[in-house]
Amino acid sequence: MRNKRKVSAADMKRVKRVPQRRNKLAGKGKGRTPLSKKLYDAAYHSTPARKRYRAELQRANRKNPNGKGVDKSHTKTGRLVNERASKNRARNKPGKSLK
Repeated sequence: MRNKRKVSAADMKRVKRVPQRRNKLAGKGKGRTPLSKKLYDAAYHSTPARKRYRAELQRANRKNPNGKGVDKSHTKTGRLVNERASKNRARNKPGKSLK
């Protein structure tokens, strides 16, 4: 059985500190979004077109729910179909060559 003794502050000081992440820049960008971008995003997502788009996705998801690891994917004709998230994101990766 393990020792069920409470850990004290003195015990914590004796423990060698090990950094949790190797990449010192990982996670540094979170929460530092400029106010101008936040205002732009809020205005963009409150437009009637974006509201209609989100409503369409919700309607499609209610009619034909996603399974685990499955997203809605847009076909070339504009239909919404269920597709594995990894495949959908891999095909629509930014910067991917369209040749």
